[in-house]
Amino acid sequence: MRRNGRIVASGLLSFCLFFAPQEVPSQESIYKGKTVRMIVAFAAGGGFDTYSRAIARYMGRHIPGNPNIIVENMTGAGGFIHANYMYQQAKPDGLTIGNNIGGLILQQIMGAKGANFDGRKFEYIGAPAIDNPVCALTKGSGITGVEKWFAAKEPVKLGGVGPGGTASDVARTVQAALRLPIKVVEPYKGTADIKLAAEGGELAGGCWAWESVKTMWRKGLESGDVSVVVLVMPRKHPDLPNVPLAIDYAKTDEARRLLKYGVHDTATITRMYFVPPGTPKERVQTLRKAFADTLKDPEFLAEAKKARLDIEPVAGEEMEKLVAELFRIDPAMLARLKSVLVPN
Repeated sequence: MRRNGRIVASGLLSFCLFFAPQEVPSQESIYKGKTVRMIVAFAAGGGFDTYSRAIARYMGRHIPGNPNIIVENMTGAGGFIHANYMYQQAKPDGLTIGNNIGGLILQQIMGAKGANFDGRKFEYIGAPAIDNPVCALTKGSGITGVEKWFAAKEPVKLGGVGPGGTASDVARTVQAALRLPIKVVEPYKGTADIKLAAEGGELAGGCWAWESVKTMWRKGLESGDVSVVVLVMPRKHPDLPNVPLAIDYAKTDEARRLLKYGVHDTATITRMYFVPPGTPKERVQTLRKAFADTLKDPEFLAEAKKARLDIEPVAGEEMEKLVAELFRIDPAMLARLKSVLVPN
């Protein structure tokens, strides 16, 4: 009996040891002494890169263990190379954060070539700001208001960077939804080149984020040589109280839905930060909290103000919901969007 008792006791001890809760590494131990890579899909010196470098300077202090954060750039194919890397190759360990443009999610849904990722499987950390796309035109174009634009006898030339880029997608969506006379001229390398072409009379202007327009075209706006003709968002912007909304000129449900899916939703997730699929949920939550805390950090906000970076945070949870909604677009609307945003 004693021998049997010892066997039973030994078996119970082994059972308890095997099934006892294993010690889970703390978030501090995971990040302490480590380096977090923040990889930006676009070139150094641009808007995405500027936001990332500012965030990287402060976010480490809000992550347990205070890791060092470095910014790298992985450019090419309008962001597809970066997105594919984050989906297929980046380790899901919470030590690699991607920053890319939200428009790629819609491109993937529409079956764009080169989109070898699934936007539903990324873990979204958040975005520092919502883009507010506007169409800004030069005085020389003769278009100083929406009514004059509708009355234009020839298509108004707007610069684009190619499908998936804000300048191209906003212009094409506005054209389709409002039936405005527009000809998208592309590809330009970026909005800086579009601005120069417009100032030289090659273009009438372009459509991209007000947050960028007001900084890079400040002199033209102040002198009256450039006018913001329409805001392509569902609500007014405090900087632009007298600028009309494109949605107010949308006469059909299809037109309103084109603006929603083609511009409004993607503008909310434009500056998305995310980690690879399979990243442990507790690390995702740690990074979401650290990201949100960074965007409230007084020192970060002071730097952002000095650099004229608008801060209007979007939570990771909200981005996740918006992405899921984009994947639920009905087939008929998806086909219509594709016909607009992916021209033959």
